[in-house]
Amino acid sequence: MSKATGTDAQSPALHGADSHDLIRVHGARENNLKDVSIEIPKRRLTVFTGVSGSGKSSLVFDTIAAESQRLINETYSAFVQGFMPTLARPEVDVLEGLTTAIIVDQQRMGADPRSTVGTATDANAMLRILFSRLGTPHIGPPSAYAFNVPSVRASGAITVERGAKQTVKATFNRTGGMCTRCEGRGSVSDIDLTQLYDDSKSLSEGAFTIPGWKSDSQWTVQVYAQSGFVDPDKPISKYTKKEMQAFLYGAPVKVKVNGVNLTYEGLIPKLQKSFLSKDKEAMQPHIRAFVERAVTFTTCPECDGTRLSAGARSSKIKRISIADACAMQISDLAQWVRGLDEPSVAPLLDALRQTLDSFVEIGLGYLALDRPAGTLSGGEAQRVKMIRHLGSSLTDVTYVFDEPTAGLHPHDIQRMNDLLLRLRDKGNTVLVVEHKPEMIAIADHVVDLGPGAGQAGGAVCFEGTVEGLRAGGTLTGRHLDDRAAVKEKVRTATGALEIRGATANNLQDVDVDIPLGVLAVVTGVAGSGKSSLVHGSLPGKSGPAGEEVVSIDQTAIRGSRRSNPATYTGLLEPIRKAFAKANGVKPALFSANSEGACPTCNGAGVIYTDLAMMAGVATPCEECEGKRYQASVLEYHLGGRDISEVLAMSVTEAEEFFGGGEAHTPAAHRILGRLADVGLGYLSLGQPLTTLSGGERQRLKLATHMSDKGGVYVLDEPTNGLHLADVEQLLGLLDRLVDSGKSVIVVEHHQAVMAHADWIIDLGPGAGHDGGKIVFEGTPADLVAARSTLTGEHLAAYVGA
Repeated sequence: MSKATGTDAQSPALHGADSHDLIRVHGARENNLKDVSIEIPKRRLTVFTGVSGSGKSSLVFDTIAAESQRLINETYSAFVQGFMPTLARPEVDVLEGLTTAIIVDQQRMGADPRSTVGTATDANAMLRILFSRLGTPHIGPPSAYAFNVPSVRASGAITVERGAKQTVKATFNRTGGMCTRCEGRGSVSDIDLTQLYDDSKSLSEGAFTIPGWKSDSQWTVQVYAQSGFVDPDKPISKYTKKEMQAFLYGAPVKVKVNGVNLTYEGLIPKLQKSFLSKDKEAMQPHIRAFVERAVTFTTCPECDGTRLSAGARSSKIKRISIADACAMQISDLAQWVRGLDEPSVAPLLDALRQTLDSFVEIGLGYLALDRPAGTLSGGEAQRVKMIRHLGSSLTDVTYVFDEPTAGLHPHDIQRMNDLLLRLRDKGNTVLVVEHKPEMIAIADHVVDLGPGAGQAGGAVCFEGTVEGLRAGGTLTGRHLDDRAAVKEKVRTATGALEIRGATANNLQDVDVDIPLGVLAVVTGVAGSGKSSLVHGSLPGKSGPAGEEVVSIDQTAIRGSRRSNPATYTGLLEPIRKAFAKANGVKPALFSANSEGACPTCNGAGVIYTDLAMMAGVATPCEECEGKRYQASVLEYHLGGRDISEVLAMSVTEAEEFFGGGEAHTPAAHRILGRLADVGLGYLSLGQPLTTLSGGERQRLKLATHMSDKGGVYVLDEPTNGLHLADVEQLLGLLDRLVDSGKSVIVVEHHQAVMAHADWIIDLGPGAGHDGGKIVFEGTPADLVAARSTLTGEHLAAYVGA
């Protein structure tokens, strides 16, 4: 074999394969994008900025990432595609240079009670195999350690149809690890019967106290009264044992009521299906209050909340059971796994160590594997999803992140920056939607969208370097170096919420007085115990003077494509009534979900065509032209506008429209004022909730709760998803709330909110069992002067002290 000895004197021309260094987007029109055309460099970190609602997510997630995923899905067979989510081609003329996209978004993990941090990251699966191999006593295969697998035993005759049919006896056995009492949930629910009915009354006297259950005309009530299982004229307390059993737990059975066939079912299973299986956040306030009164969740007495059967808990490795391992803080569990040296399971131990170390590296070492996935914040859920990509050897992949700094203390942001740069340096393209200046600063390339939000956005205002952005004069550029000054004069507290001996989660017997009548901010690194203190330890649902505590957390708004800001905030109710009064007709005509709906599309405005494994197609309804209402309904006007034109208005337009003149409607005007107050003036009233960004949804929730008669407002990171310019507006809103006599308690990482506080309570010093203590209480100025905590150091650096 000979080797070439000479070299070509001329430098070789660029290889054709090396010329594709850009992702080209041409003519993007998804959502509010206005024919956007940009070029994004590959193998670089590109940050997309702009006010909330300017079109960042529409460009990054709904256009670039969505098309990449769709093209990959198309490489599978039609059979496989039938099991995958169907994706439509985005509204864009040209997309070139795409690579495989891995999306790490802030979608909350499913709130299924059996989903935990361990099940969501495969750490549990590896632990189960480990215990099935090394645990003593040996109780069975990995499924014997799984709290999602029930034990099954069966025996009987089966017919085998192979050649001549023959019947054979067979037995089947599967050992699962599920606790039989709580069915792997860790808690058992108990329904307080006194909240369901007044047992001194009979059904015909209106015994039910369940919201919406009236004794005279309600079909649901008539089913019980006329079922024949109970005497409708006898007080419930006088029922026999048999009647009580049928009344509370009766199995579904058909009964005739007033000549109509209906299904009778016991009260408890009926309520479990109609109320308890639904998301509490999506319920109307009075129904949510009823469910909170009527249902109590207690730790399962049989498994002590571990979810596991006695057999699974008895099998141990070095005196540790799988229940103990899952309850450990992950940083401690990683240490324990390192101490196991067993050659027979060496590859498994290596993989488990790598996964657990990734948790620690990404700043989630304070979690435990048995933590329910639904209790993670959006930022924590996003970082849990990142874990499987950290050790990946893949290169030339496009990683797409949605505000990876959400829920991170300034101290942790540097660690996140290092991780993103590491992903880029492996040869990957990293696209980040972000508002924090600390992350914008590390970008190789910046794309700023705007200039405004909603219809006022959707255009590229700037493309280039961070230095260019600063000098570019765009809204983001102007606010990039904004620094709030520490408040010199602080308000005086009018009282205090006393918390004594708080031990929720990692809190270490904390005593603290949270001042009332001021803006109090609770700070600390992620996992230090802030939410445990504020949400888990507040004295009940009322303050010391009996005023209601209104808690606005980051749980996602559940809403179908039929839900919109008008229906969610209750705005549509006064609007419907105003239309009905002006035209002398029924309010139900002005609901697209009721009598006024277009019969062709049932009020959806579009016709959906299911194309099996291909993306379904939504075409505007030809009958109503997408207006959702019958033609006859659109003939009724209020202030010269029909109902579809009103729903197409922005909040700002509608506020003016209902503020005076013929359309003057004070109830609608009040709700619109609150929406404008939280910076949602650009949203249209009929825009589907499914199209709103995370920041918009949280502010919509804030606007809705501002009408509550609460005296104490508790906010959980309200700056999430907010542009630097919008943070200023939020601070103004918080000031107005306090000045109107409310007490505001904010859990927050943003230094501008800390600087603006009247009082700061700092938790730490670390996360998990290294936190849970009060490390500082006082004014922002004192915190900056002392610099005794991590928060103090970062706040001092931020304000330039």
